[in-house]
Amino acid sequence: MTIFPSPRKPDHLTERPLFADDQKFASSQITFFHYLIVAVFFFLASGYWNIQVTDSDYYQELAHSNTVRSLPLPAARGRILDRDGRVIVDNLSSFSCLLSRERLKDEHLPLIAEGLNLDLQELKERLNRFRRQARYVPVIIKENLTPADVAFVESNHHQEMFPEIELIHSVRRVYPKEQFLAHVLGYVGEASEAELDRPEYAAFNPGDTIGKDGLERYYNATLMGKDGQRVSLVNNRGKELQVMTNKDAEPGKPLTLTIDLDVQAAAELSLEGKRGAVVALDPRTGEVLAMVSRPAFDPNKFSTRISNADWKAILEDPETPMFNRALQSRLAPGSAVKPLVALAALEEGVITPDHSVNCPGHFFYVDHDFRCHLRSGHGRVGLRYALAQSCDVFFYNVGLSLGIDRLAKWGEMAGLGRKTGIDLPGESTGDMPSRAWKMQKMRQGWLHGDMINVSIGQGYLTTTPLQLAHAIGGIASGAVWNPPHMVRGETLREKPRVAKVNLENIQQVVGGMFAVVNQGGTATEAWLPGIEVCGKTGTSQLISNETMKRRNLAGIVKDNAWFAGFAPRSNPEIVVAALIEGGEHGDRAGIIARDVIKAHFDKKARNKPADPAAPLTAAVPGVKGQR
Repeated sequence: MTIFPSPRKPDHLTERPLFADDQKFASSQITFFHYLIVAVFFFLASGYWNIQVTDSDYYQELAHSNTVRSLPLPAARGRILDRDGRVIVDNLSSFSCLLSRERLKDEHLPLIAEGLNLDLQELKERLNRFRRQARYVPVIIKENLTPADVAFVESNHHQEMFPEIELIHSVRRVYPKEQFLAHVLGYVGEASEAELDRPEYAAFNPGDTIGKDGLERYYNATLMGKDGQRVSLVNNRGKELQVMTNKDAEPGKPLTLTIDLDVQAAAELSLEGKRGAVVALDPRTGEVLAMVSRPAFDPNKFSTRISNADWKAILEDPETPMFNRALQSRLAPGSAVKPLVALAALEEGVITPDHSVNCPGHFFYVDHDFRCHLRSGHGRVGLRYALAQSCDVFFYNVGLSLGIDRLAKWGEMAGLGRKTGIDLPGESTGDMPSRAWKMQKMRQGWLHGDMINVSIGQGYLTTTPLQLAHAIGGIASGAVWNPPHMVRGETLREKPRVAKVNLENIQQVVGGMFAVVNQGGTATEAWLPGIEVCGKTGTSQLISNETMKRRNLAGIVKDNAWFAGFAPRSNPEIVVAALIEGGEHGDRAGIIARDVIKAHFDKKARNKPADPAAPLTAAVPGVKGQR
């Protein structure tokens, strides 16, 4: 059997492994992609190297320049009005210069300071205050720009010379001129670092404007409103690309005061050129009609960030213009306190209305001779005459019989030695001494000599003009002391204090105060035609007569002059306390009180409705028979 070999198949018919060609193609593709990935990686790495290392400064500047910009829209503070709705404090539209710390170049700072007439060191210190704030938070470097400042900012910003500065609208507080109502109104300013550390300012940031003193501070939450904000996207040239949010500012609420501008003006003018204070109250309500302290300061200097030079000048002024004498002067009131001593003695049964004392011009007690201001003496004097002529010997005797503890009880009832609770910051307490008070303060017992001095408003007894006006007004109103306040419609923190008294005793004291002005007393200069003005003068020594003589200070250290008065005699509408430091005699302070009282009643007469039954011929002078 012959075996033939199998015929050989052609090469193209030879069987190959399945998918061999596909595997070869896939392998080549994978290799290609490997190289592609490596190339892309090196390309990206090269770009990343250029961004992060080679050109990092350039790209970092571009990143910072193309950013979100937040501009503050300052809220206008609420206006302050007088009791009749007349504007006292308003706001004025102005421009401020804003600096972006993100775009700031250090070499630009000296040129910006020079262009805006700023002290370079002060500017650096201001920027340093914001070091803890995020860099995107802008800083206002100058307010209330002049036309030249505005031109500098606009030209350099648009020409991209100083892209870090920008112009924004702002509002500036405008106060009355001539230091009018300065201590009452206070002022606004930028919150200091010390203030920002206080709990009440926890929600504030560096650069925020707050009330710093007076009503601006006390009612800051009411007046300040809420700032708005404009957030936008800008390019590297500072050009706005897109507004992201725009929240309008909410203005503060207005504040209507109890102050009467007509009465205030009279008080300001009467105290011009003097050092002292005037306070006028409506004793029926406790409303403050006028309050003046002189010397004073200009609050407008603070509304645009006061310069270091101006602030230093104010602090170093020996006249202490920032000191509110109406609230903070703790001085002996002198004989102006005698009405309170008289009322306390009557109410405690120590004296009767018919009580009298012989005044030989001095009062010898133990080893000291206490003088009366009238060296020749007043002779036999009763209560009414003792008040009218301010007889010290009468009150020496009454004071010793009354005793300090009973006097302290009535003094505290009248508001002496305690804050009145007025809605103004910084009020002093004054001192109403007692046995316990002296033991606590001095670790000494109470002496009869102490009582003799306190009975005429000297020694340890001190008060403020506001406290004296409050005390005398309460006596004149029937022993009802309404808490003083500055703003109408506010809920009072304290309730009126009412003492149960014999109204006949009140009338005895008021009768003596009427005689002071109208019946040849110590303040006849305070007399007004048709108005029953009542009052009491006070002349208080700063140092004793012995010390004055020993140190040869006669004519150098002058006594303080006080006057506390009210009108009319029945149901008084106004009470005024006036203090002139170094005024020497209380009648001089009485002239000031007279002018203030007159302004009140003059305005009342002007505003009195016309009598419909009166003839109309007087409407046009010179025309007769007009109906």
